[in-house]
Amino acid sequence: KDQDGDELDEILEKFQLTFPSTRVFSQTARESLPDVSPLDGPDDALMLWMEREEHLFRRMERRVIHKMLHSGFVTGQDVDVDGFLSFSLSVQNRRKSRRGFSLENHIQAIFDAVGLRYSRAAITENGFKPDFLFPGQVEYRAPDFPAGRLTMLGAKSTLKDRWRQVLSEAARIPIKHLITLEPGISEAQTRQIADSGIQLVIPEKLQETFLPRQRPNLQNVSEFLSLVRDRQSASP
Repeated sequence: KDQDGDELDEILEKFQLTFPSTRVFSQTARESLPDVSPLDGPDDALMLWMEREEHLFRRMERRVIHKMLHSGFVTGQDVDVDGFLSFSLSVQNRRKSRRGFSLENHIQAIFDAVGLRYSRAAITENGFKPDFLFPGQVEYRAPDFPAGRLTMLGAKSTLKDRWRQVLSEAARIPIKHLITLEPGISEAQTRQIADSGIQLVIPEKLQETFLPRQRPNLQNVSEFLSLVRDRQSASP
């Protein structure tokens, strides 16, 4: 008997066959791991939460797809091909978008747990919306607030060329921070990212997938939190 599967099914039972919002789904994943606390280790907590949500999502997705394939596209002798294609596309789109939102949700939970001040999706110059701005939008817009106490964090579950998007999201902050879950990024790309003024934040466990000579240039989640905490506690 699949005990892990039974546990996941029990957690998902309240949703029946309807996906909740990503925020609710992320919260459900965290609540299902009551012994995991970012106060004990934010890097481990983030990875465990992401892994649990991934397992829950795949389990939920399998149930929804199973039902739709057995009852959703056949009426008598007619097969709804367009309906099937539309459903398939929605499955793919949900997979792509969910992981990024999940990362943001769990990072936010860590910031709340350790008591950092921040704005999520604050508006900066030209309508840009960095994922997280510390200590917040009000301070960022105050000309007399020291730029050295501002921090910006972008969140991308995977990078590819999308890391460039963060470069223009907060003009007052010369060095942007970017957290990603993409393992083993090449030396050439990490060098290009660093040369562009971006500090990569990689959870400690994932840093093992990087070459030893790359790791000194990476921050883990705990180190990023310490940096922001120091800036927020600094005298005006």
